[in-house]
Amino acid sequence: MSEIDFIPRPDQFVWTFGGAPPVATVQPGDVLRLWTEDAFGGVLQRTDQRPSELLDTRYLNPQTGPFLVAGAEPGDTLAIHLVAVEPARDWAASTTVPFFGGLTATDRTAMLHPALPERTWIYQLDRARRTVLFESTYPTAGGDPLRLELPIDPMLGTVGVAPPLREVRSSLVPDTFGGNMDTPEMRAGVTCYLPVNVEGALFSIGDGHYRQGEGESCGTAVEGAMDVTLIVDLVKGGPDRPAPSWPRIESDDHLVVVGSARPLEDAWRASQVGMIGWLGELYGLDPLDGYQLLTQISLAPLANVVDVNYSALTKLRKDLLPPARAYDGLHADLRARAAALR
Repeated sequence: MSEIDFIPRPDQFVWTFGGAPPVATVQPGDVLRLWTEDAFGGVLQRTDQRPSELLDTRYLNPQTGPFLVAGAEPGDTLAIHLVAVEPARDWAASTTVPFFGGLTATDRTAMLHPALPERTWIYQLDRARRTVLFESTYPTAGGDPLRLELPIDPMLGTVGVAPPLREVRSSLVPDTFGGNMDTPEMRAGVTCYLPVNVEGALFSIGDGHYRQGEGESCGTAVEGAMDVTLIVDLVKGGPDRPAPSWPRIESDDHLVVVGSARPLEDAWRASQVGMIGWLGELYGLDPLDGYQLLTQISLAPLANVVDVNYSALTKLRKDLLPPARAYDGLHADLRARAAALR
């Protein structure tokens, strides 16, 4: 096991999954300490700045990576365990962007009304209190702006691998390869399982959020640079161990499958079918029995309803299920390795 520190230079960021050469080769079991830039490239820093004046939409969601994982082959499963996800700056930004977000017209949901106004919010981080400060732009009925200290819940909006078939996908897109899933479940302490589609997997991470509500309604979270420590590992594939059809997340308490599509119900359906498949792998459960069980115990949080594909989750509490060792107990093993790092 090696420990690798990597802070990308500006010319080393990538904005796609697939189509970029690796920045480094890593071995299964390696520990990576990485820095990620925010979705805006660190450009938005004041409330008087407007996205349309400063942002180039070709360069949103800069990714740290890709990293080539030695020995990873199509059909394998890549495991990325997030040991620590911590704010790297004392401020973060959020915005409304014209014709973008869950509650606005778009070029595909065409309306006659004009775009929502642009606005930028800057959130100040209190590291000691582990909060970010929301401040309303305008006074409330009481005459003063609303100021709220919100607890941070750091997460990564993007975790993904290169897609299959030589595809190159924007870092704004979530799909079977992971990508811009924007789920608050992608926090420290979880293990993300992704299908390996190309030699070396070529995984990247980015798009740190200091916190985000489910759905990411306006399209931007509390977007901030992040310090990330992760452990990468590999599960070799085979007839009895297929790669997951959709990204999976395992925490100490839950199993999660992320589906991404439009319309939103198709994203939900993909996550549901993906979880039925996982129940079959873990318990040998017939698909219709899995369907019935899922109907009674599943949670269905939203991840995003704003991206090129929407992302929906199917989430199960482990304590409602018989004990099982997904991937031979890899998550518990990674948790133990992470604890040893501290």
